[in-house]
Amino acid sequence: MTTHVTIIGAGLGGLTLARVLYVHGIPATVYEAEPSPTARSQGGMLDIHDYNGQLALKAANLMEEFRGLILEGRQAMRVLDSDGTVLFDKADDGTGGRPEVQRGELRQILLDSLPAGTVRWGHKVSDTRALGDGRHEVTFADGSAVVTSLLVGADGAWSRVRPLLSSATPEYTGHSVVETYLFEADTRHPAAAKTVGGGALMVPSQGKEIFAHRETGDTLHTYVGLARPLDWFAAIDFTDAATARALIAQEFGDWAPELTSLITDGDTAPVLRHHYALPNGHRWDRVPGVTLVGDAAHLTAPNGEGANLAMLDGAELGDSLAAHPDDIKAALTEYEQAMFPRTAETAAEGAELLEALLSENAPQRLVDMFTGHDQTR
Repeated sequence: MTTHVTIIGAGLGGLTLARVLYVHGIPATVYEAEPSPTARSQGGMLDIHDYNGQLALKAANLMEEFRGLILEGRQAMRVLDSDGTVLFDKADDGTGGRPEVQRGELRQILLDSLPAGTVRWGHKVSDTRALGDGRHEVTFADGSAVVTSLLVGADGAWSRVRPLLSSATPEYTGHSVVETYLFEADTRHPAAAKTVGGGALMVPSQGKEIFAHRETGDTLHTYVGLARPLDWFAAIDFTDAATARALIAQEFGDWAPELTSLITDGDTAPVLRHHYALPNGHRWDRVPGVTLVGDAAHLTAPNGEGANLAMLDGAELGDSLAAHPDDIKAALTEYEQAMFPRTAETAAEGAELLEALLSENAPQRLVDMFTGHDQTR
């Protein structure tokens, strides 16, 4: 008898798992805390890589739908110094292997590929507990509960499933990002739009950086990174958008105005996001009937790989369960033995990248990485 799979979390990892299971005829239910698929913004752009994220989409039989989402030209990349000097400028020639899509649209094609009722919205997990023999009970905030013989935590950084496997908790990386948007940038913010160009802009500096991305149409999405302690950010009232924006911009007071305008001219209130990470190499001993995918398993500081790895986790776990339909232990062991070293390597590379981005000679180190001349390795 095929085991019904219970998935906690309707992010990209959980939905990819549900879709691959569906392709293989394995029943699954996804429980999601949010009340609907449109309850909140799904974030900005994602570059989906040909060596992990696209492999997951192939396993899900969704490559044609994915190709319809690709925003042409967005693989272009610029690196500038803080005075506005262009240090690196690469056009998108269509050969990069990392096409850009909107995260929300990618999530939607996964949702649309599942049978109605697969995702149960408005189910916030309040507790999980082991019942023995690989069975687990999940209790929700509304008092309802489910019992399952195969539980998968795809519930992100603050996973409620992770404690069944590991005592590890995310710790602050020392780095946070403030996000804002500029709309109709080509006409309303022409200097900023010209500076960003057609794809991504990166301006790294010691302890701080400005990244920006051209999204759908002429929307610019700005990420302002600062290596500051949590209490530094806590002293800023982000409910007062104008004051918060001004205080963040002060940290870039000697930068070129076309760069700082990406902060000061924001059309949306600045949103603060702290970056947390699990210990590098996080793993656990095999526990019957439960495993993790995505950030629940291997949360790292943002490095461009998180969404791709979550999707690959979901796809590989789904394929392993299909290959061992009568042996859950074998399926989970196969999945974890491949996932642990892969994500440890990626986390180490991400930590190295973050260190380089915030170092004294950050702009040149980043250019060296892009041109293959990085001497720090």
